[in-house]
Amino acid sequence: MAVAQSDTVLLDVKGLVKHFPVRKGSFRRVKAAVKAVDGIDLFIREGETLGLVGESGCGKTTAGRSILRLVEPTKGEIVFRSRRMAGGTAGEARLVDVVKASRSELKALRRDMQIIFQDPYSSLNPRMTVGGIVGEPLLVHRIARGEERKKRVQDVLGAVGLKPEHMKRYPHEFSGGQRQRIGIARALVLDPQLVVCDEPVSALDVSIQAQVLNLLEDLQREFGLTYLFVAHNLSVVKHISSRVAVMYLGRIVELASTERLFADPKHPYTEALVSAVPVPDPDYSVDRIILQGDVPSPVSPPPGCHFHPRCRYAVDVCAKDAPLYRDLGNEHFVACHRADELHLQPIHDQTSGQPGGAAA
Repeated sequence: MAVAQSDTVLLDVKGLVKHFPVRKGSFRRVKAAVKAVDGIDLFIREGETLGLVGESGCGKTTAGRSILRLVEPTKGEIVFRSRRMAGGTAGEARLVDVVKASRSELKALRRDMQIIFQDPYSSLNPRMTVGGIVGEPLLVHRIARGEERKKRVQDVLGAVGLKPEHMKRYPHEFSGGQRQRIGIARALVLDPQLVVCDEPVSALDVSIQAQVLNLLEDLQREFGLTYLFVAHNLSVVKHISSRVAVMYLGRIVELASTERLFADPKHPYTEALVSAVPVPDPDYSVDRIILQGDVPSPVSPPPGCHFHPRCRYAVDVCAKDAPLYRDLGNEHFVACHRADELHLQPIHDQTSGQPGGAAA
């Protein structure tokens, strides 16, 4: 795991909603809405990594971008404990609702909240040198110019495993893994508190994925970072995360510590995801759970529990009433009517050969 965690909550999200309007007709009137994020609650403590997982299209990336207000939330509350606010000084801790922040306050918050994008190719400006890309935030926030800016860029490039001479090169001269290191350097140059990692290794080769994951853990220890790690690869999430939140069709259906979630899943959707994790053991067989049907449309999600049309444990109440998102104890949250009575399949521990446990 990454760094020693604090009990201080850095980010507290309540009732976050992001709906994209669907317009039709000659007058482009709003006829419906894509419910990408449909009321999620989560919190992240200082120094921890919260993994956010789910199938493609479940709203993970939209949730991460809404938290940073890269897309405007429809409604909800996002309380961030910022060290910097407009008029404030570094080191202060002030609670601010990101949704209500003014333009000047949001600019100050950008120094504390950064993102690493999924695609290391399209996220870098091909017309700018590496030095220009990494150093641009220092100019935007009027932090450093000239030799001081050059020195800070060199320092952060060194921290991600690149050399000073790389400053004068362009993105097309680097491999995918090196480009992602440039993206990480750009996110870290402002010395942020929270970094949203939007599937930062999904576009990379497996061997490079391991290098980048180890780099992220090293940087977390060195700079005291807090991560929201968005991914669909449960093996990756299991390796790097302190806690894991599982999303389905715009809602969080389960959230728990990594060890507890993999050893004792309480939601049928989590069980299905866990059963799909490859196990590098030819003598171990696992009952794969094949979900029936397709993911419903986020424009018109099913009533009640969104997962009930594909759930093998569904009963009548699942199709009628949305389950409460509740704490089962030890901060194990779940939204399932039958969570107390179901005994679901844990994941195979790839290191010990036993169910449950966290990956090395």
